[in-house]
Amino acid sequence: MPHLSDPYFARSLVLICDHDEMGAMGLIVNKSFEDESVKKIFPTLIINDEAIKELISPIYFGGPVELESGFLIHSTDFESEETLSVTPDFSMTSNHLIIDAIQTGTGPKQYKMMLGYAGWGPGQLEQEIENGDWLFQELTPEFLFDADDSGKWLTAAQNFGINIASGTEGIA
Repeated sequence: MPHLSDPYFARSLVLICDHDEMGAMGLIVNKSFEDESVKKIFPTLIINDEAIKELISPIYFGGPVELESGFLIHSTDFESEETLSVTPDFSMTSNHLIIDAIQTGTGPKQYKMMLGYAGWGPGQLEQEIENGDWLFQELTPEFLFDADDSGKWLTAAQNFGINIASGTEGIA
């Protein structure tokens, strides 16, 4: 929403991957480490694994928690014992098996890799929703995997009828 100015979440689209009484976990899906707003937050972050960078590019900023942890949000045509079903269209896997599968051509057809995640403690996300900090909408595979990242936030805002003329008004 426009009042949300936290540099991690301003103009962010977050896919909620897990939500229960213990809290919530999500991944920011529209900010790659090549994005200028992310470079301002992490000017010295270097991803050292050249093989990963070559295989999966761009790599996305998934959120400010455990930035050293990698998560792949992907189509449901891949599954390992550590894969979490997020929706009927999306799964999340965080282990080396999916990287190996992608390298051998047996991985998911569509995927994005995120470093870090967004996390909320018990009741925190509910309170932020009650405060009007977040808006929700359905996410399609076409929007997540095919749409231009730089236009996703604006498209999401327009889907709610929010007119963003210019400046730093925000919707999360």
